[in-house]
Amino acid sequence: MEIINMLADSSFLIAVFAAISAAAVVFTFGSQFFERSELKTRIKRVAIERERMRAEEMARLRGQEEKSSEVASLRGEQSGTLVMRTVEALSLKKAFLDENTKLKLAQAGYRSPSHLTTYLFMRFASPIVLFVGSFIYLGFIIMPERPLYMIALYSITIGLAGSYLPAILLKNKIMKRKQSIKKAWPDSLDLMLLCVESGMSIEHAIQRVADEIGEQSPELAEELSLAKAELSFLENRATAYENLAARTDLDGVRSVATALIQADKYGTSVGQALRVMAEEGREERMMAAEKKAASLPPKMTVPLIVFFLPVLFIVIISPAIIKVMENGGIGF
Repeated sequence: MEIINMLADSSFLIAVFAAISAAAVVFTFGSQFFERSELKTRIKRVAIERERMRAEEMARLRGQEEKSSEVASLRGEQSGTLVMRTVEALSLKKAFLDENTKLKLAQAGYRSPSHLTTYLFMRFASPIVLFVGSFIYLGFIIMPERPLYMIALYSITIGLAGSYLPAILLKNKIMKRKQSIKKAWPDSLDLMLLCVESGMSIEHAIQRVADEIGEQSPELAEELSLAKAELSFLENRATAYENLAARTDLDGVRSVATALIQADKYGTSVGQALRVMAEEGREERMMAAEKKAASLPPKMTVPLIVFFLPVLFIVIISPAIIKVMENGGIGF
């Protein structure tokens, strides 16, 4: 009972939330100084994906099935895990898996079957965990005097809201990844143009750009490395460009992919196509900068009225008020 009373005490809850807020602030500012690059991890993922594609292509050329021993070894032994057994026992793939799930996971950078299994398990487990946790917390700590059906109703609402939590987290990851790729794409396109005009093939140019752009955007470096691997192993080169556009889901990348497909199909100059796309990318970036500059005055209006003008009025009027008070006020 003493523990329950302590957890229900308002001063204890305030202290806990204050400690969490302070830790969040320290972590937010400290992580900027201790940020570690994930480039090595991403390169390892690309190497595994490249080996998987090579194994599938070799299996196709030999007339074997896709489930070869080499592909199975790359995927890893997942059948023994609790998450995998839960997904298979409850048929979560039929319940939650649709045609866009794998594409969204790929757009977020999650490509292995284990990532798909974890996502499906989170879709199933998150509402249950939030329901049980909220029911215990509301029933025994926050509202012990309320009726049981009210607590159950609140808990069910929280559980239903929690069912959207994995999708929201996935969408947030996709947005951050797209922002990183979009920011570095114009520079990578210029580098690709220089490499192609210097005499490199498009495969070597893409790999060279992936090596150079890794420090600025590891996400873009990963996607370009995968595109280069697909160009090397896939039978149809257009499929590699289409997969790159689908994984990034950006208009600029899709335009370049379409231009490269047309150049490869009709035999036109790849350098000329990249030059046109690079010019359009620079113009688009300039237009985005001008749009931000044009939107700055309306955004500054409210802070100017709320914070600057009162201080300005105080600075201007205060000497007059002080002078009047020194003279004994306003005489009538």
